Amino acid sequence: AGAAGVAAPALAAAFGGGIAFGGVERAAAQDAPAGAGGTLVLLGHQGVDSLSPDDAGATVVYVVVAQIHNALIEQDENLQYQPVLAEALPETSPDGLTHTFKVRQGVTFHDGQPFTSADVKYTYDWIRDPANAANNAADLETVAAVETPDPQTVVVRLTQPNPAFMSLVAGKFILPSVYHAQVGEDAYKGAAIGTGPFRLARPEDWKPEQSTLLTAFDNHFRGRPKIDAVRLDVVPEDSVRYVALDTGEADSSVWALDVEDSKDLEESGRFVTYVTTQFAVNHIPLNNTNPIFADKRVRQAMLHAIDREGLRDEIFAGAATVATGNLSPAREDYYTADVPQYPYDPERAAALLDEAGWTLDGDTRSREGQPFQFTCLTSAGNQVRLREIQVIQANLKSVGIEMEIQETPTTAMLEQIRGGQADAALFGWTYGDQADPDPTSNLRSDGYNNFSQYSNPRIDELVDLGLREPDPAKRLPIYHEIQRIVADEVPFLYLLYLEGYTQFNRRVQGLPENIVFADVLYQKAWSWTLAPEPA
Repeated sequence: AGAAGVAAPALAAAFGGGIAFGGVERAAAQDAPAGAGGTLVLLGHQGVDSLSPDDAGATVVYVVVAQIHNALIEQDENLQYQPVLAEALPETSPDGLTHTFKVRQGVTFHDGQPFTSADVKYTYDWIRDPANAANNAADLETVAAVETPDPQTVVVRLTQPNPAFMSLVAGKFILPSVYHAQVGEDAYKGAAIGTGPFRLARPEDWKPEQSTLLTAFDNHFRGRPKIDAVRLDVVPEDSVRYVALDTGEADSSVWALDVEDSKDLEESGRFVTYVTTQFAVNHIPLNNTNPIFADKRVRQAMLHAIDREGLRDEIFAGAATVATGNLSPAREDYYTADVPQYPYDPERAAALLDEAGWTLDGDTRSREGQPFQFTCLTSAGNQVRLREIQVIQANLKSVGIEMEIQETPTTAMLEQIRGGQADAALFGWTYGDQADPDPTSNLRSDGYNNFSQYSNPRIDELVDLGLREPDPAKRLPIYHEIQRIVADEVPFLYLLYLEGYTQFNRRVQGLPENIVFADVLYQKAWSWTLAPEPA
């Protein structure tokens, strides 16, 4: 963090001169002018504990951070790369080692400071500096240097070609170099400013576990947003989010509802509904450093013991596909189903557990006097996940495995599983994303989001090979092998690829007809308008 002598004035400047908002009502823009564009109300299932781009891994946090910040290049809802802070897509040298951007002129940050190439260099260098321990540092490992020959030019030099450059590097949200250097990352998390269409007008408008209110940035380079404010309310309970949407108190939930509730809203005709196959896998990371999970036969047995087709039909009303590994079929260019399969087979599960030395002692298996017992975390308030994990608990119980369920706030759950402090957890995450199949963060032994504490030298080698190979045809067998290894070793219990329902009250105007990926759609809120009353 920056020294106190500069942090306080900088923070004061960041919040000075903006429109002040109060309360949490739908039309809470108390000082808004007549004929104002209203407040877009979004719902999320977890708190927004940081406004920094470096913490924007979870969907709900990302949607908020993306209103405040912009990147040089951003991917749209149909997976096409669009220049945003850059004037155009970069010029790339024939050897793939040099990418040159021209940045937009006339762009300002929320504090009035001009955006220049220096801010891009500062952002990339801050992420790359080991002293900062940035969560996203691995994404920029191939960056050798960032040069700024003039205020409008950025030259990024790589140590090797990086086929994921557009998403991992060019897609990073840009920090304001002067302000961020003054206040430091810790203070920035609660007082972020960017070039984005919406800004945090007052520090009290950010209540991490309650709501975040962002107001229109009048000087946004694409024009002032047509909506006056975006508010995200934290509502963990699926049923409560459903009621808020159904009654018109909210416009959209960035975290999906129970499938039956989503279908009910769709059938009402009052909502624009998008249904997409999610890139994330619904799964249970297992702490591979825990001795009870060390033998892959145990992990394979657990997957055989879970009736995943039953989960699909009972919990998700059929709106899912049984998972085969780390990559979703939505990532159709790299996905393969040619991997070891684990159909529901309790007898096979029992046999594998016997082979691994876990024998029945009454109703519970044990090995050398240790009972097969562990705790699985699940998101507090998420009734769908609670029902899902309860079914899984019964499945595992039937083969002699005792699993305790512990409801935990999502942020705390992620901290525990990342730090290797939890046995297991149920949640959804993307292993290789919508932009690229690279799973560096998730499967590499030193990956920030290596939730399973998984270590495999061959996986590490393949991950590195995949980032060195620019030819998609030659990358294909690399990612197929990764999927086969994951399916063989089962470092986590991959359950389902869910169909995602993303829905908007029809008062939200300007939505596209079709989308491939829902999360980034919210980046377009600046271009939407709101009808006066909910539909």
